Amino acid sequence: MKHRSKRYKKALELFDRNVLHKLRDAVGLIKQFPRVKFDETVDLNFKLGIDPAQTEQNVRFSVSLPFGTGKNVKVLCFCKGEEARKAQTAGADYVGAEDLVQKISDGWFEFDVIVAHPDMMKNVSKLGRVLGPKGLMPSPKAGTVTTEIGKAVEEVKKGKVELKNDKTAGVHIGVGKVSFDDKAILENAHTVIKALIQHKPASSRGEFIRRAAISTSQGPGVRLDVATLLN
Repeated sequence: MKHRSKRYKKALELFDRNVLHKLRDAVGLIKQFPRVKFDETVDLNFKLGIDPAQTEQNVRFSVSLPFGTGKNVKVLCFCKGEEARKAQTAGADYVGAEDLVQKISDGWFEFDVIVAHPDMMKNVSKLGRVLGPKGLMPSPKAGTVTTEIGKAVEEVKKGKVELKNDKTAGVHIGVGKVSFDDKAILENAHTVIKALIQHKPASSRGEFIRRAAISTSQGPGVRLDVATLLN
């Protein structure tokens, strides 16, 4: 049985885990959880009615959060020449080509998001085995393989995030920090929910969002009323 801290147990005393909450009420509730020494991320967690084994039912897209993530995202950019200059101007933390491919191959991962120019994908594809399992492989569908390098870097820095389901049909995404006010968390969350619904795979049948919950990084999940999310 997993050991739970006193802080976690105190948070559990604040609500009934079997009750479904409206999003606004749930945000107010997690704000009451005992605090830790750092600014926790607020996470939305979904269980989708898809079959991850069916490629056409997998969900993967990007969405820009109106209030950002509250995190200083380190962006690595694979590009050359003029595009490299644009990436640096836009705020990319690391810019390079074959040199960065080799560095990552050697085990370096001091970055959060990769943006790549299409011309560089022949080189980047060599990193598939190390980037794929970490969810770091850039893709056109996520908007991280693009000819508009500067724009892509700026969007990621301002709060553009990628959503993709895991092997259990789950989707997990940060929608801000506990220090954000309720309005910011709610608007970020509504933006994610709306985008998720819009990206329901055509071949997915029945209930798309089966379960949903909101939590802090180290706190318990508060179950959400899916019916009110859809409205």
